[in-house]
Amino acid sequence: MNGFDERFLTRNGLAARQLAVLLLNHEPDTRLPRVRDFAEELGCGNGTVQAALRLLEESGAIETAARGHLGTFLVRSERSILWRLSGLGTLLAAMPLPYSRRYEGLATGLRTAFEKAGTPFAITFMRGAGARTTALLEGKVDLVVLSRFAADRLIEEHPVELVADLGPATYVGAHGLLLREGASLDAPGLRVAVDPTSEDQRMLAERAFAGRSDIQWVESSYMQLRDLFAQNLADATVWNLDEVQGRTGMGGEVLPLGDEVTRDLSLRNSSAAIIGRTEGAKALSAVRDAVDLSTVTSLQTEVLRGERVPSY
Repeated sequence: MNGFDERFLTRNGLAARQLAVLLLNHEPDTRLPRVRDFAEELGCGNGTVQAALRLLEESGAIETAARGHLGTFLVRSERSILWRLSGLGTLLAAMPLPYSRRYEGLATGLRTAFEKAGTPFAITFMRGAGARTTALLEGKVDLVVLSRFAADRLIEEHPVELVADLGPATYVGAHGLLLREGASLDAPGLRVAVDPTSEDQRMLAERAFAGRSDIQWVESSYMQLRDLFAQNLADATVWNLDEVQGRTGMGGEVLPLGDEVTRDLSLRNSSAAIIGRTEGAKALSAVRDAVDLSTVTSLQTEVLRGERVPSY
């Protein structure tokens, strides 16, 4: 269908566009709901639904077949046409700056998986989970990529919901305790760097140094860490080791995190999660059904291994 068909500006056309959203969640060769069920969900008459289905068939978005008492089946659907007609537009996802191979691989996998699903998709990069969350809540982006730990907290506090959990080591490889060369963990008044924009990193640092009232907290970002250590302004931090290896290029000692609670928290921090606003539930459902998460993780692995050039 070239351009926008004016038939989709009529009452039947509006129903067809609403129906296109619902049909994004149906796989080929599956039985469709009854016309009256569609009519009830869309708040229109049976005749309007039937006309809307005809419009979608004429546009090449779907092909249906009546199979007697079994009902009407969706024989074929063109997701790219359905998505365009639905009016959902291009989904904009906010994710961390691509400063590590892991994030480059994640961006590459997401872009490819959405393309395969016939869903227009774009990525914007924002430093700090707080900034990405604000953009989502203000409607500036449709999806946000952050750690599963941060996602769980947001779901509890805001009208957002989980779209996908990509599993361990998809967000970060590991966290570790980074100690400046010449510093001692047992030294009183240990100066620990924390990133004010990263809820995950702050929580990990607080858990790692729980029980020590002598800690001096030094606010910094990963971009400042090398200078803080070199100028003897900080002694230690808990950090994403992908960032340490990719950016700091400095000496020092990397130690494992402490107790079981901290390790569990670190594991949840390692999993990439995608969240979206609850008000866009139908679009989120379409994304869940369409996007192949194994494509995302397999391409990310290829980028990490150097087998694929990042493309996002």
